[in-house]
Amino acid sequence: MSTQTDFDSIIFDMDGTLWDAVDSYCAIWNESFRRMGIERRVSRDELLSMMGKPLDVIASHICHGIDMDTERFCSILRKVDTELMPQLGGTLYSHVAEDLKALSKRYRLFMVSNCGPDGLRMFLDYTGLRPYFTDTLTHGETSLPKEDNISLLIDRHGLERPVYVGDIQGDADSTHRAGLPFIWAAYGFGTVSDAEYRIDCFHDLIEKILNKDQTTR
Repeated sequence: MSTQTDFDSIIFDMDGTLWDAVDSYCAIWNESFRRMGIERRVSRDELLSMMGKPLDVIASHICHGIDMDTERFCSILRKVDTELMPQLGGTLYSHVAEDLKALSKRYRLFMVSNCGPDGLRMFLDYTGLRPYFTDTLTHGETSLPKEDNISLLIDRHGLERPVYVGDIQGDADSTHRAGLPFIWAAYGFGTVSDAEYRIDCFHDLIEKILNKDQTTR
């Protein structure tokens, strides 16, 4: 069992781990379809089932069977996202803002996500959490899978004992392929079968890491 001294840094996922912005994503997808002149509408449950995947994978699934230029749609989607997301934002989970501030005093904090190139920057601007993070990396910036972006961030900053916090099995799989232990945010969007640690609310990071009271799942 680990103690807080085993970690020198924490890498976070965004969606389902730090906030819930799915309703905003639905609005952005639906506005993008409207601009394409397509009657297709996306529901919250439909997007939830695809959370954590790169945009091209999500688009391929959601746009399947629609006679449209998917590449053009993704271009419009990115434009609408840039226009609307800074206004719509999302809802931080309870205690995220204050606990990240506390965590940043002992750990170097990072974010790695499969979102677009501006997703994490918009998140940090909207929430005001930028001062607490050392660096971020997205699939949209590198076109690399999450495990490679995790490894790239580790190499870039010389991290020796990082841990990743995410909410779905894909996060855990990528984390383990990168050779890191995984903390499952069980309050998020998915289930995980092989996490080293489990938190049932964000504040558990304080209780289980800073206070050396970690428990296995």
